[in-house]
Amino acid sequence: MQNNSEKKSIGEKFSILCGATLFTIFVVGLAWSISTGMAGFWRGLPFWIIVIFCSGLLFYDSYKGIKE
Repeated sequence: MQNNSEKKSIGEKFSILCGATLFTIFVVGLAWSISTGMAGFWRGLPFWIIVIFCSGLLFYDSYKGIKE
């Protein structure tokens, strides 16, 4: 754990952004493939809602982590 007085390095901030971006690319691709596959759009809609909500949480937490 870091003390509040310590700031994150550029490498740590870059790692946070890289991880958030890779995760988002993966889940958006997964949601897209579910929506365009055999299930059709309306069966994929709940998954899109979950993906958008979780991505929002991820980027909010990443922003807080970088800001510290």
